Amino acid sequence: MNEEKRKKQDEAHCAENLNNIGDDISADSVTSACACQQTGDVSGTGDNAGSDGGKADDGGKSENSDIKALQEELESVKSELEEQTKKCGEYLERLQRTAAEFDNFKKRTIKEKEALYDDAVCDVIRELLPVIDNLERAWEAVLADSSAQSLKDGVDMVFKQFMEILKNIGVEEIKALDETFDPMRHNAVMHVEDESLGHSVVVEEFQKGYIYKDKVIRYSMVKVAN
Repeated sequence: MNEEKRKKQDEAHCAENLNNIGDDISADSVTSACACQQTGDVSGTGDNAGSDGGKADDGGKSENSDIKALQEELESVKSELEEQTKKCGEYLERLQRTAAEFDNFKKRTIKEKEALYDDAVCDVIRELLPVIDNLERAWEAVLADSSAQSLKDGVDMVFKQFMEILKNIGVEEIKALDETFDPMRHNAVMHVEDESLGHSVVVEEFQKGYIYKDKVIRYSMVKVAN
């Protein structure tokens, strides 16, 4: 009985020792595994560091390349801007010069027109001076001889001379009497109904009209029939 009890105690003691040994083995295994994992992490960290270093180098080269490209583009834009600015300056100078020339042209044209007008007036007066001279002579003749015939002859001479001068400068009398009414040359101030006369015929002229080339100086003042 005692021997069996001692045997059971010995078996229990052996089992406890085996359990303790198993626990120690498990602890050592965990410690080894942690050590291996830490070693692996260190190795991995080294690899990652190397990889990140390579990426950093590539990133630096790419950034430098981008900066260089931007600098080249900026220089190109600056060059083009300077060229366009130069062209704008040339265009502005050309515009100002053209405006000045046009202003001078207007002033010169005005002066030329005034000079032409003055020359035309002088030419007309020059043509009329002989008429004035003859009027003076006719007046002197009337003073010397009070007869109506001398006055008539003097006035007739002056009238013919005056009409000759108008003809020489291109002024003509507008035909009106017995002509068909022309609103472009005649000014009808009176109308008369007469079956013996034609339609729109000028039957009387109150005031003569004159024309210079195709420009009417004064319309004929007339009476129109029917």
